[in-house]
Order: sequence, then structure tokens, then C-alpha cells
Amino acid sequence: MFTGIIEAVGEIADVRMIGGDMRLYVRTGSLDLGDVKLGDSIATNGVCLTAVELPGDGFIADVSLETLAHTRFESLAVGEKVNLEKAMRADTRFGGHIVTGHVDALGTVASRSDDARSVRLKVRLPASIQRYVAAKGSITVDGVSLTVNALDGDCFELNIVPHTAQETIIDSYTAGRQVHLEVDIIARYLERLMQPVQGEEQADGDAGGVTLALLANHGFMRR
Repeated sequence: MFTGIIEAVGEIADVRMIGGDMRLYVRTGSLDLGDVKLGDSIATNGVCLTAVELPGDGFIADVSLETLAHTRFESLAVGEKVNLEKAMRADTRFGGHIVTGHVDALGTVASRSDDARSVRLKVRLPASIQRYVAAKGSITVDGVSLTVNALDGDCFELNIVPHTAQETIIDSYTAGRQVHLEVDIIARYLERLMQPVQGEEQADGDAGGVTLALLANHGFMRR
């Protein structure tokens, strides 16, 4: 689990296809690896990767076909910069929101403009995740916890303050750039809860799942 607060910007040191999937070597720059051991998770551009080797200046991870199918990792090039965050600890300051490191879809930067000292980004959402994104809600973009300023058709708008631009790879974004998107985990589970479970009946006779009838029966809304 992660918070979406980037700890360092790393660099792709090597990309190899082995046995049909990928082995990735990431140099971690200023990221403190003193408490990292084999098997630990490090979010790389928002993708939860498991460290299988620790060469000293970074980590090596295997990237499965499932991950390759839902990310832009196949296009990674040696020298490319990436956002890094170690898995959160129980005593970590929770500065962002709950981030799982599981990418839901690829978005595309539609436009970029300056807004005083900040940067305004408009990112196009694929239809498959549009219903999960809400104005003033949270979304993860390449591992960065951000607030959705507004929705505009199939796009959402972001305001990137100078500190975030400086401490992440976002300052390099231009129109056409693909980015990893992870929606708020609460939205995903809420949708699942709203779906009835086949063959399941509630004690009060309602079908499985959260329904208007169930909410009314338990006093959450008027009949």
C-alpha cells in the first residue's frame, strides 16, 4: 500500500525481455534503500513492483504480462525518469490517499498550460473508468496522489503546484503523453457493493448489495 507522495525520482537503468515478460532495473537516486529488503514493494510510476535483486544503487523487478498489458512499461527506455515511492509503514504520515499500486487504465495528457506558478493539466480518461472519477475527488497519476479540479467531458483537470512539479516527473509532461491512472479504491469497492450477489438474500429480504430499499429499511433515507 502507498500514499501517492513521491519520495524520489529514479531512472531506468536496463530493460530486458526474458521468457516473454520483462525484467526492469531501476536506479533509485536519492531514495533511501537502507530499510528495503528482497520482496519489498516499490511503486514505480504508480505500479507496485517487487524487488527481486538489490544491486546497491537501485532495485531489479520482474514485470508480468498482466502488468505490461495495463501500463506503458513496454515503451520504457533506458534513461527515462520515473516516480518512486516505497510501501508505506504503519507509522507513516498519511499525506496523500490510499494507493494500491494497481493501474486501472492509461490516460493521455490532452493539454498543458501555465496558471500563475502552477501548471494546469487536462487528462483524457478512457470510458472504462470515467464513472469512478469525481470533481474534488482523488486520483493517482503515475503514482502521484492528486485532486481532480473539474471534469470536462471525457477529461479531468489537475492543478500542479510548483513543489509537485519539482519533486516528480510531471513537469516533463506534454500533450500526448500516456500516464498511469489509478482511481480511488473507495469508488471501486462502492461499485462492487452496489451489485447484487447471485443467490444471496439479506436477512430483511433485500437482494444482496446496497440498494435503495436496503438504505430505506435501515433508516438512511425516507421511503
